[in-house]
Amino acid sequence: MTSRRRGVALTPMETRLDVIVQTAVLADELGYEVFALPEGWGLDSTTVLTKIALGTRRIQVASSVLSVWGRTPATLAMTAATLHQISGGRYVLGLGASTRALVEGFHDKAFEDPAGRLRDVVTKVRALLAGEPARLDHATAAWPLRLGQPAVPEVPIWVAALGRRTLQVAADLGDGWVPVMVARDRLAGQVTSMREAAGPRALTVAAGPMTVVDEDAGAARSIAASCSAWYLTAMGDVYARSVSSQGYGAEVAAIIAANPRPSPRRAAVPAEAQVVLDQLAAYGTGDQVREQLEPWDRAADIVMIGLPPGLPWGTIEATLQAAAPAPAAQHRHVACS
Repeated sequence: MTSRRRGVALTPMETRLDVIVQTAVLADELGYEVFALPEGWGLDSTTVLTKIALGTRRIQVASSVLSVWGRTPATLAMTAATLHQISGGRYVLGLGASTRALVEGFHDKAFEDPAGRLRDVVTKVRALLAGEPARLDHATAAWPLRLGQPAVPEVPIWVAALGRRTLQVAADLGDGWVPVMVARDRLAGQVTSMREAAGPRALTVAAGPMTVVDEDAGAARSIAASCSAWYLTAMGDVYARSVSSQGYGAEVAAIIAANPRPSPRRAAVPAEAQVVLDQLAAYGTGDQVREQLEPWDRAADIVMIGLPPGLPWGTIEATLQAAAPAPAAQHRHVACS
């Protein structure tokens, strides 16, 4: 047994409902602390997490993350309070400012002042969960209503943040910080800065690499590279700008040049950008991945094992067993139909 804290994180491109649920069940069996399901343009993550909460025993279920543009603060608070009840107190509400591509191209909203929007929504949701009346900005003549459920101020709110202003929101208001595509060797310094900004407030840092275990290390690299390159080339410019600002501008440019028509399963990381892949991903055999995860364990409170979309069940199982916080042999096998 070890004291490692581990979680599992999927991508919004993973839409196989049966695989998502079975992955959560296996993570629960293997002792993972958190199962995080994001929401993009595919599945409604809160509905899926309801199914997962009813089919697991101890693992926390996290919406990591919901866009602050896709639901009103009142809807977010109702959802969080309801899932808190359904899960027996195991729900974590993750919120983020999302990307211009999703906000404008899917939700039909103007992507203006994302940090301000994030701060406003987190503040209003937290107030509603604490039993306060809704904070009204537009219908100011209306009678502000309270959440029609018992107050649950204990629901954790984790904030996804990369830019300077959103990082300040996470430090000021978040119970947790969920950085995505953060370079492994930069994480410890960023965590120190975030804790200083948060002051005496406790701040859980949940971060980790895209992770793939395969006895064929080359195959594992190819999968991890495809997903990492997809984020840097096809998800707007937010991730490319973030990784470039961490000191890898030339390498990010090389990845973009190598993928004129990016695909989440066929994108590539060229040899001259190998350092970026090693900063963002852990891949190879089980022993290799366990060694690569050690620096993440030293920097993050909970190391999130990111699973690329479309992985065969055998690869998911091998990855979760290799990266588990406790020896896999202590847990029963869970098969995926």
